Amino acid sequence: MRAAKSASPESASSDTEDIFHMTNLPPRLTGLPMSIWVRPRGNARHDVRIKVNMSHGRQMSIDNTAVAAIRPEPQVLAGRLNSEDARLVAEWIKLNAEAVVGYWNEELDTDELLERLKTPPTP
Repeated sequence: MRAAKSASPESASSDTEDIFHMTNLPPRLTGLPMSIWVRPRGNARHDVRIKVNMSHGRQMSIDNTAVAAIRPEPQVLAGRLNSEDARLVAEWIKLNAEAVVGYWNEELDTDELLERLKTPPTP
């Protein structure tokens, strides 16, 4: 997963407003060491993204998140993830892209998303 240099001002303001539409996925549901948030598209003018807590554990603070794009390939758009966390998130995105995109497009509800999520195999 490669990192972009900065987020656009539009994404920062819309992300804060849209936090109430996001679904929090703790580590036990994703197999990742940190929580992530996914959301339906709503009024977003950008493509599919997830928010990734930059700290390990169940906590989720909007001020401590990285934003990762799903398409065309997983990449960090804002915030920072260390190389191992970026690798794990990219692996999770590739494994779950179809479900996350379906949720983004409102083809799946939250329960259907949760049923379709896969956790990466443990080494």
